Amino acid sequence: MTTVQFFNEKGRITGFCCSGHSDYADQGADIVCAAVSAAVKFAEATINDVLGAHAKTKVDEENAEITLTLPAACEDEDAVQAVLTGMMLTLCGLRDEYPDNIEVLEV
Repeated sequence: MTTVQFFNEKGRITGFCCSGHSDYADQGADIVCAAVSAAVKFAEATINDVLGAHAKTKVDEENAEITLTLPAACEDEDAVQAVLTGMMLTLCGLRDEYPDNIEVLEV
């Protein structure tokens, strides 16, 4: 199962950690994994490359894990929060369709 944790401090999403394999289908044919990967890549690219937020990203391919941590303050905080909220809603929709393959947590 893929687990996505969104870190929240006083109503501010400060980052996320996505880990595990969804096990919906074989590698290369897993639509749940592909959807999660696309959402994660979109959010990271938008936050760092488009908005210039300089979020720290850590990838651990051996354990199938990616973590993104925002700095204490972002220049365009509202836009960064909108991207992360959109990502969370997208993944929650995916969780509702595939509850055995993905879980989304807010911690």
